Parts: sequence; C-alpha cells; structure tokens
Amino acid sequence: MSADNAIRGSQETLREHNRLQVVDALQRKGTATRSELARETGLSRSTVAALVAEFQEKGLVVERPPGRATAAVGRGRPAAVLAIDSSVGAAVGVDLGHSHVRVAVSDLSSTVLAEEVVELDVDHDAGASLATAAELVDQVLAEAGVDRSRVVGAGMGVPAPIDRRTGTIRSAKILPSWAGMQPAAELAERLGLHVELDNDANLGARAEHAFGAGRGLSDFVYIQLREGIGGAIVLGGRLHYGTAGYAGELGHVPFVPDGILCRCGNRGCLETVASVSALLTEMEASRGSALTVDELLDLVHAGDPGAVRVVADAGRAVGRVVADLCNHLNPGVIVVGGKLAAAGDPLLNGIRESIDRYALPAAAASVELKEGVLGERAELLGALALVAGDTARLKALGLISLPTADARAVARA
Repeated sequence: MSADNAIRGSQETLREHNRLQVVDALQRKGTATRSELARETGLSRSTVAALVAEFQEKGLVVERPPGRATAAVGRGRPAAVLAIDSSVGAAVGVDLGHSHVRVAVSDLSSTVLAEEVVELDVDHDAGASLATAAELVDQVLAEAGVDRSRVVGAGMGVPAPIDRRTGTIRSAKILPSWAGMQPAAELAERLGLHVELDNDANLGARAEHAFGAGRGLSDFVYIQLREGIGGAIVLGGRLHYGTAGYAGELGHVPFVPDGILCRCGNRGCLETVASVSALLTEMEASRGSALTVDELLDLVHAGDPGAVRVVADAGRAVGRVVADLCNHLNPGVIVVGGKLAAAGDPLLNGIRESIDRYALPAAAASVELKEGVLGERAELLGALALVAGDTARLKALGLISLPTADARAVARA
C-alpha cells in the first residue's frame, strides 16, 4: 500500500469512528444541538457539523423545532435540535421475566412508541411465552403505526444464564421448559425478524449504563433484584461476559450452608434468602396471607416493622456477597436495580452495612452505592438498546459505516 493510500485509509477509519460517536450520542440523548453533540463526543464543532450534514443527506438525521428552553438561552437565532429520523427504523424489545412477558417498540433513539405486558408463567411454558411475545409484537407495532419492514430487529431478554457461544439455555433447573432451547432462533422464526438475545440482568445493566444510574461510567457492577437475583459487570464501558457468558450470576452464590433447596439444584444460594420470591414467602408465613411485591413495597414505605426488617435483612445478605466482589474487582460504583430496588433506604442501607463490614476497608471506602433509576422497565429498555444501538444492523441497512478493526482500535485508545 502506498503512503498516500495509507493516509487516506487512516483518515477514513477516523471518520468512521467519529460517525459512530455522533450516532451513539444521538441514540443516548434522543435530541441534541450541534454544540451539545460536540461536548458529548469531544469532537470539534466543525467535525460535528460536517457529519450531521452527511447524515441529513442520507436521511438519518432531521432537525426539529427548538424547544422553549433552547430558544430562551442566549441571543439570536435558536440552535437547531437534531434527532435520528423516526422514519428511518424501529426496534422491538422483549423482556421475559419469570412471571411476565413485556414487549415494546421504539425508534432508533430508544424512545418507546408502544408497550404492553402480560402476566404469565414463563418458567414452565416456553411455547406459550414465545407465542405471547409474538402476539404482543404484532400488537405494539399496530399501536405505534410501525410497519414491520421498518424494524431493524428485536432484542430479547430471558431470566437465565445463556451460553453465548451457541445462544442456548443450558439449565433445566432455572427455566425448566427452556433447557436446550435457542430462544433467539425460536422467536426469530415466529417474528420473521433478526433477534438478539441476552440475559435479563445484562440488559438491565445495559439500560442503566445508557440511560440511567450508570450513564457516563466506564466501570460498575449491576445487581438485579426481582423474582430472582442476577448481576452484570461493566468493565471499560462494555459488559463483561466471561468465557461462555455466565459472568455475574450472583443469585446462585452459596450463602447458607445446607440451606433450603434452590431452583438451581444447590442449597442455600443467595436467591433463597434475598430474592423477591423469598421475601414474599417469608412475609406470608408471618402474616398468614399472601402478598404481591407491590404490597410489600407499600408496607416498607409505610414503615411496617416486619416488611422493613425482611428487606433490610435481604440487603445485608446481598451486601455480604457483593463485599467479595468489591475485594475481587474493586468497582467504583454498584448500581442496584430490579423491582426490589424501589424499597429504597432499608435495602440500600443493609447492602452498605455488609460491604463496610466484610470488604477490605479501602475497597469498601472507594465504592459508591446507587439505586437504579429505570425500575422494572430496565430490562425492556436494555433489550431495545441492544438492537437500536447495534451498529452492525445499522450498517446492513446502509445507515452508517461499520468501523474496521483499525477504527475499533481508535475507539478503544
């Protein structure tokens, strides 16, 4: 390769990287002015202006009328507000919890256009769960007025470890009716769409990283507390999966020696004492009547002594396991998400107490504990972001260039 060709290649590599920075910023922010994009990406205003002009020519980016806040700042003509054109494409998100199917459609900035949820025993009826998901996809597309031809793909989350090498659910104990299944392939056949699959906790972490409490952080640990307990690890701004995709499975760390039987087949896992299901069972035994998680949270917020106690105890149990993570990874931030995170201080104070007691003092002192801000919708938003932010899919549609290995190296530098 001649020197001139090498220089031109390097320049185009850098330009591809810059394109992706601008698209990523617009996807995360939803709307932004050229000046805001320059601040967000660190690129010069002239570079941003040139890239925006290129995207406008392609029909990827449109200008929207400035809002009152924008118009009120400074003098002269208000700055134009930019957004990814909603007509360019759409994404579908599917969140399969242990007891629900939640589906949404969004534009490529992950702005939800329509959303539906159905209560269902997902663990024990894979066929019905997939059929319900497909029906809800049809429903939200119709509600949003989105033609299927505009959908770039679907993101899908399941509450079980996934072998990322094959896309297979291996465990017959955590999701009994899903063992050996490749959910992405099954749903893709039903939808006629490309489907990306991930564990639900990883999707929760992805959403909090893009839109919530983990925004702007390069390293943090995400703890998911809902029907089960999950975890995810973000290192260098990327999810860490491990060799096969099982990193972060905190719910099945042994906690009580010879404790009660866990659905994974072991005894005394953290999930048996600190998951929402475990807390509801404990509360039912003490009160003599069944509770929902929303009722439990209402009791906690009302200061009910029993509810506050079981949630605080759960926090201390979670914190004991997380303390080991603090020693191993020394994270700067731990984000607590999932339905139970809405319990607030009793839960977070319990976690903090155990971290301070069991982690090395220096590791405990350097970690910040934060409540997730996306609540029970984090997994769904993560599923949408999994597809809306998939640069390979956008490249296939001719919307942006896909960075070469050299461009990815520039991005990591």
